[in-house]
Amino acid sequence: MKKAFVFPGQGAQKVGMIKDLYDTYAVVRQVFEEADDSLGFSLTKLCFEGPDEELMKTYNTQPAILTASTACCRILAAEGLQPDIVAGHSLGEYSALVAAGALSFADAVRTVRKRGQYMQEAVPLGEGAMAAILGLDEEKIKDICAAVSARSGVVEAVNFNCPGQIVIAGSTKAVEQAVEDMKGAGAKRAVMLHVSAPFHSSLMKPAAERLAEVLDTITINDAVVPVVANVDGQIETSAAAVKTALVKQAASPVLWVDCTKQIIAFGATNFVEVGPGKTLSGFNRKIDKAVHSENVEDIPSLQKTLEYLQGGN
Repeated sequence: MKKAFVFPGQGAQKVGMIKDLYDTYAVVRQVFEEADDSLGFSLTKLCFEGPDEELMKTYNTQPAILTASTACCRILAAEGLQPDIVAGHSLGEYSALVAAGALSFADAVRTVRKRGQYMQEAVPLGEGAMAAILGLDEEKIKDICAAVSARSGVVEAVNFNCPGQIVIAGSTKAVEQAVEDMKGAGAKRAVMLHVSAPFHSSLMKPAAERLAEVLDTITINDAVVPVVANVDGQIETSAAAVKTALVKQAASPVLWVDCTKQIIAFGATNFVEVGPGKTLSGFNRKIDKAVHSENVEDIPSLQKTLEYLQGGN
């Protein structure tokens, strides 16, 4: 059975995440130590002691989730479990690329710290927003976004997470107007998200341009494991394709449904969500009920995953 490792993005973070794994596994402590050394401050202390409001700042959240996910992946590697294909949601794509050997962890953790900083600086705090739209047709969402954009400012569909769940982003006024219009059009729910910027919208283009300059300074290798890219749901392995996709990703929609379908088409039906939370496992159930999902974020979930995968599944 082919295995896919998938890696979560922002929203999965919480103070104390994977602490029991940190206390138990030397390999986890090594990853956090490497993160601290690479960043020049104690990400370890922030992850395990907070404060929460500091961890929630995107330039801290991004390296924190990358570090936690990479640590969980290293435990699986130490247990002899390697993925046949990988993907990550938004920020999680960097975790996937570390797992695939395309990026070194040290370079990745520094890069996502800057990525978070650039994304926050691209749109002043309070001027951008995101909202989750549940139970409304994709084309209807796109039509409403286009209509609102024509009169109220940028609003776009940016995360195609699973059937029935699409996230929109843009200027705060436009997102708020789109939420009201989508409720009126029959959305089951349309809720504003607690985020600090309109991620993956075209308003992130300044961040993408600055990120491209950072990616020019680090080594990107060909991936040794196939990676499915957020921007088009296609498999990539060459260093050039990886770099192009990462630059484009910052200001482009996350096509997660397409990514998951590509993984299934590749022949992987065992998914392991590597890192905090079970968000992607929830998406899996709505995309294809035939998919089997496990996750690794603490001792109990690790043991359950090892029992399943080492049992020959």
